[in-house]
Amino acid sequence: MHILLVASAFNSLTQRAHAELRDRGHTVAVELALPGRSLPEAVRRHAPQLILAPMLKTVIPREVWSAHTCLVVHPGPVGDRGPSSLDWAIHEGADQWGVTVLQADEEMDAGDVWASVPCRLPPVSKSDLYRGEVADAALSAVMLAVERFATGTYVPRSQTGQSRQANHANRVDQGGQGAARPEGTHPRIRPYLDQSVRRIDWAEDSTRTVVRKLRAADSQPGVLDVLLGGEWYLHGGHPESVLRGHPGELLATRAGAICRATKDGAVWIPELRPRRGPGQPPTFKLPAVQALGDRLPPLREHTVPLFPDARHPTWTDIRYREEGSAGFLSFSFPGGAMSTAQCRRLLDAYRDACTRPTSVLVLGGERDFFSNGIHLNVIEAADDPGAESWANINAIDDLVEAVLTTTDRLVVSAVAGNAAAGGVMLALAADEVWCRSGAVLNPHYRLMGLYGSEYWTYTLPRRVGPAAAERLMREALPVSSTSARRMGLVDRVMECGPQEFAAEVGGLAARLATLPGTASRITAKKRELDRRESVTPPAAFRERELARMRRTFLDPDAPYHALRRAFVRKERPLCTPPHLSPAAVAQSGRIPSEAHVTGTALHGVPPRPDGWYEEG
Repeated sequence: MHILLVASAFNSLTQRAHAELRDRGHTVAVELALPGRSLPEAVRRHAPQLILAPMLKTVIPREVWSAHTCLVVHPGPVGDRGPSSLDWAIHEGADQWGVTVLQADEEMDAGDVWASVPCRLPPVSKSDLYRGEVADAALSAVMLAVERFATGTYVPRSQTGQSRQANHANRVDQGGQGAARPEGTHPRIRPYLDQSVRRIDWAEDSTRTVVRKLRAADSQPGVLDVLLGGEWYLHGGHPESVLRGHPGELLATRAGAICRATKDGAVWIPELRPRRGPGQPPTFKLPAVQALGDRLPPLREHTVPLFPDARHPTWTDIRYREEGSAGFLSFSFPGGAMSTAQCRRLLDAYRDACTRPTSVLVLGGERDFFSNGIHLNVIEAADDPGAESWANINAIDDLVEAVLTTTDRLVVSAVAGNAAAGGVMLALAADEVWCRSGAVLNPHYRLMGLYGSEYWTYTLPRRVGPAAAERLMREALPVSSTSARRMGLVDRVMECGPQEFAAEVGGLAARLATLPGTASRITAKKRELDRRESVTPPAAFRERELARMRRTFLDPDAPYHALRRAFVRKERPLCTPPHLSPAAVAQSGRIPSEAHVTGTALHGVPPRPDGWYEEG
């Protein structure tokens, strides 16, 4: 079937729908709903059999939905309506939620229901949930709705009937296995969750309340607050179990984050974004310590050891644990971006982990992003973005090199969530790549005007072959975990939810460490690296990659700089990226290379930074 995805941005959910629909044999095109662009005209051009809106902030015109079946993904259970559905669920402490696929009509979120799937809401941030449990439910609902549409006989259920009818509609999906709408709730239209509701009262709000408010606003719009004489949006929130102080007081720093006291404890806040002033350019998130700069008073850097004390739980972006002969080095950086400092700290932790008496070392987060490569926000904020780009790419290359040259144990990359660009190549440096079924990989660089590094010219062709490597880089399309496994990009796909991934990986890694063949694999690994060093050393691949990257970074007119600014400041694209059209993919030789990318037309960035769908 020919399906058109209409979206406000080519965000994670839209990418996942794109990749998984293609896996099922559908032809998929994307059209971004942008100001000044005619959606009816675009629809006529694409002539789709079905229109699907995985993430849409604008109304589909009557001219479109009256002529085509348009299915809209709403991140809430049947009957829940409004632009801040998931925000409200987290804000109110819901632990069960759902996703509904409904038909577009005159009233937003009120159309007939094609599918609804329940999901859990564990106590994590909104953006993590959106890419995890909510995305899993959304894709299940989307695939069910598409299958029902393809039959040509399915009749969607109206939301306008009596409550008994609505309750029945909630239970019909998935064979009646539980309601998509949590028990005890009622259909309701809820307003945009604005800052008046999100506001933190540091003197009165408990740590639990503060963390819930911060999680409901992550990663956008953040929680507006006053700090050190300025107005800031607070991003991210994690409870602290030991540090205490006067409510609202800044207590310590850690890995770029600040710790702030509540009335009964404290919270760690990793990122801040200054409030945009009248007539000023859009602002963007930065590590909190860097954002505050000279405003920040002298505070103790409260570090955490490699083995954190389990008796005193606290936040840290890098931690290590062991189970028998398996070590687990986990890391979780906001938005998946890795700055120069973060790469260096992770490299230090990796080297420490390699001193431990283990035969298997697992590298990766326990949920959400694996890595998206270099930190474009930190680079944009630097006095010399070109120089910071160069420092950042060398820091991540050093980390990849350390993984590639580890010969005394097996290294496993555990990809719990999405990965892109250098983050994918970091994963490929390991001996095995284990990927959660819901993860989406973007193993390419050119949409940011870059050739790429992280040893990709060494690892990617070895994994998938030279032809497939060239195609992945040229097409610049998202890849599902299923396709990644089929082409050899990953070795194992874990069919589990985000909350179960760490336990699944832990069990498999512990068994791998005890297998009789593991010792011989480690010996063979060292012999193979020695052989490759004698033919073409991996360092030679890095040198060639960095020579091209250096020219780009040092050229102020290189497209990378304009593309980076547009991405960081979330500027509207001028049009839908041409590579998202099936015709463009079929004629991919016509897609511009990184040396010819101009403007922001290739970037499906969100049109405004206040949606529930927003991601760092």
